[in-house]
Amino acid sequence: MSSNESAPINSAQLGALERAAQGCHINALGLSFGELQAQSKFSIVGSKISLAVTLGLPIGTLNDELHSALVMVLKPLTAGCELHIDIKSDIPSGRGNGKTQALPGVKNIIAIASGKGGVGKSATALNLALALRAQGANVGLLDADIYGPSQPTMLGVPSDTRPEVEDKKYFLPVIAHGLQTMSMGYMVTEKTPMAWRGPMVSGALMQMIGQTRWNDLDYLLIDMPPGTGDIQLTLAQQVPCTGCVIVTTPQNIALLDARKGIEMFQKVGIDCLGIVENMATHICSQCGHEEFIFGSGGGESIAGEYAVPLLGSLPLAPIIRELLDQGQPIVIAQPDSPIAEQYIRIAQQLALRVCQAAQDKTVAVPDIIISDD
Repeated sequence: MSSNESAPINSAQLGALERAAQGCHINALGLSFGELQAQSKFSIVGSKISLAVTLGLPIGTLNDELHSALVMVLKPLTAGCELHIDIKSDIPSGRGNGKTQALPGVKNIIAIASGKGGVGKSATALNLALALRAQGANVGLLDADIYGPSQPTMLGVPSDTRPEVEDKKYFLPVIAHGLQTMSMGYMVTEKTPMAWRGPMVSGALMQMIGQTRWNDLDYLLIDMPPGTGDIQLTLAQQVPCTGCVIVTTPQNIALLDARKGIEMFQKVGIDCLGIVENMATHICSQCGHEEFIFGSGGGESIAGEYAVPLLGSLPLAPIIRELLDQGQPIVIAQPDSPIAEQYIRIAQQLALRVCQAAQDKTVAVPDIIISDD
């Protein structure tokens, strides 16, 4: 054997490679590839070793970290060999509550909810949708607030925009910032009052959800109206939600209503995927002093109470509101800002929770293909 040739990989070495890949830790997610139940496929042709890894969440900004982590643990085990690593996403479909049919064209439906208004739920839903898209996912956003739709304005969609109709039956979603969107705001003018009773509102909402041609969505985020009334209950019972996210502020009143929201979803068999604490802190633009003007620790407290993760905390920052008023959400307008990065981290944790909810408890065994060619 010449000095340039390497000895063939034996079964013991393959086992070591498998264990190393599965045990490789991802700092940003706090889990290993094995704990994520990543699908790993080793291909060996002569001295060339290829590893294809498939994760059940969008990779996006994680790609470099994932690749570097695998190289670090595998390189010492593949001395003299050529190592190639390919990482991709295959986002699984959520199971919903098992009582409703799947929505065509949508893998996962996530309700973004709050027990009361004024906690920044709509801003959070929009920026999370954009953050998920920035990670490489196909994302839709449904504005479920019939009485006060706000998403078209925050998306910067012209007020005269109307959805196209297909086959005289289906709406085509309005594309905004790469999101597939639908809202009652596209159906009426800004001055049109929705003086409807509960059953009419519920019917209109279900029509928007079921008669929109959603196209190959990994995630459909539903910006729920505030409260826990008839509309919320109808939506929770008739839409196959993978789970919900509760948005709250740290103050006690908001936390009381957040509990009601979690309890409502639990009663209809929808799991809470996590808590987002909004307006957690205020940083003075003049002196930089940080102050907890609405209290502190509220999001962490309610997350602990219901044994769900605190997906993240967001500051009370005027720039979020200012940009939304201009139709330029901060994740789009200032993607490298600390606040946009916080939304990205929350989106990563949300995608992780959706992935875990869809997985079985057993870790899949990696496939191995060996060739002498």
